[in-house]
Amino acid sequence: MGGKVQTEGGEDEPMMDINTTPLIDVMLVLLIMFIVTIPIQTHAVKIDLPVADDTPPPEDMIDPVKNEVYISPGNEVLWNGTPITMTQLRQYLDQTVLMNPVPELHMRPDAQARYDLVDEVLAITRRAEVTNLGFIGNEMYANF
Repeated sequence: MGGKVQTEGGEDEPMMDINTTPLIDVMLVLLIMFIVTIPIQTHAVKIDLPVADDTPPPEDMIDPVKNEVYISPGNEVLWNGTPITMTQLRQYLDQTVLMNPVPELHMRPDAQARYDLVDEVLAITRRAEVTNLGFIGNEMYANF
């Protein structure tokens, strides 16, 4: 029986099966290496972001005692009676926070103004960390 293996059938023949375990291990390692080396697919989404205007607001626009933000029924934001954008609002608020003493901010949304615009103005005010904030004209909401 030297060099031959006994099989079930009782015949003496050499073993002809290939051990596939190392082949599978090598294939799995190659697969993992292939997956790791594939570059990650990134999807670019083009967004036109607003350009920051770093010019400071005019000094005459900010009252050192109190300032009023009015949101009109036509959904326009007014700073002390002058129409402004949200970017300008943030600039004005940032400048008022740096003043000593900090001026009061009076928020006066009109009853017919859109809620989401009022909410956006309040969010900008909160991000600017305004502490002296008061709502005026709340009596107009008594009938709603």
